[in-house]
Amino acid sequence: MDFRFTDDQLSIQSIARDFAQKRIVPVAAEFDARGEFPLDNIREMGQLGLMGIEVPEEYGGAGMDPVAYVLAMVEIAAADAATSTIMSVNNSLFCNGILKNGNEEQKQTYVRAIASGEAIGAYALTEPQSGSDASNMHTRAVKNENGDWVINGKKSWITSGPVAGYIVLFAVTTPGIGARGVSAFIIDTKLPGFHAGKTEPKLGIRASATCEIEFNEYVCPKANLLGEEGKGFSIAMGVLDAGRIGIASQAVGIARAAYEATLTWSRDRKAFGHPIGTFQMTQSKIADMKCKLDSALLLTLRAAWTKAQTDKNGGRFGTEASMAKLVASEAAMWITHQAVQIHGGMGYSKEMPLERYFRDAKITEIYEGTSEIQRLVIARAETGLR
Repeated sequence: MDFRFTDDQLSIQSIARDFAQKRIVPVAAEFDARGEFPLDNIREMGQLGLMGIEVPEEYGGAGMDPVAYVLAMVEIAAADAATSTIMSVNNSLFCNGILKNGNEEQKQTYVRAIASGEAIGAYALTEPQSGSDASNMHTRAVKNENGDWVINGKKSWITSGPVAGYIVLFAVTTPGIGARGVSAFIIDTKLPGFHAGKTEPKLGIRASATCEIEFNEYVCPKANLLGEEGKGFSIAMGVLDAGRIGIASQAVGIARAAYEATLTWSRDRKAFGHPIGTFQMTQSKIADMKCKLDSALLLTLRAAWTKAQTDKNGGRFGTEASMAKLVASEAAMWITHQAVQIHGGMGYSKEMPLERYFRDAKITEIYEGTSEIQRLVIARAETGLR
């Protein structure tokens, strides 16, 4: 087994790290406090190739592989989870979905715009009454006399919804047959009938704008059907497999930032005349933090490597992606919890970033499939039972 990274992978990691430390870290706390979308940084990340890492160069992307994506995501997330959320949606959910299922015109028009940073992308699956039960959707798309699709309904918890130029949307086109009646569409938010609601006041990733969106007699051109009619649910699930690698990477980045801050604190902070890192209780926590962090990173890299193989040769990587997301998200929550505890009162203060890491970590156990859903996916794959 070869654990060495290629020059290209190390290059994008270095670009991401440099940008994260120079441009994101200095403003992360301020943007979090205000709940402000970091639009200028996102546009610059597009210019650096970070918004379309796996997108081929002919569509405006960096043309790299899933491992490169993981390495870059970890660096951005270690600086600010909210910025990495925007990056993840653009890369994993929007661009990946159209690259895998779109036609040439759709790729040239929509993938290029998002990968280059010219526009922001979003992904609309969740509805007010359906989160984990994604097939229980009410948003409807009906063909009109011109063959275009008239869409009505609501979607909730849409990351980047308030600022998105284009959205991959899932709606029911044939009622009464469950998941087989769902289709996917590319939505231009500038067209009449689209409305973005208020930005949600979230616990964490506050600089990542999230809202409910509504469609009222929205006419989607027939050319914007993504893939085949009735194949939307399988498209959604396939895209989420890739998205889970992104969220696992985000969790690793958050956990790494908390761990590194704790190492520094344990060396510098003294109690009873000694650095607290010399105390066995602190050492035990640090050892467990390190083991969980490295386990999460290795599972995430394995999932990315597996995806790269399936991109070339076919096959599936869903189980590996679910394992990575489950382990990484729960590791991030545990590590940030311990980091706050080791920092004591200062860990609870907004003067240090630990409390932000702690708040941000929680969402990684929830979106793009809760930890409970990941366990279902893994167990069903292992047993062959449903």
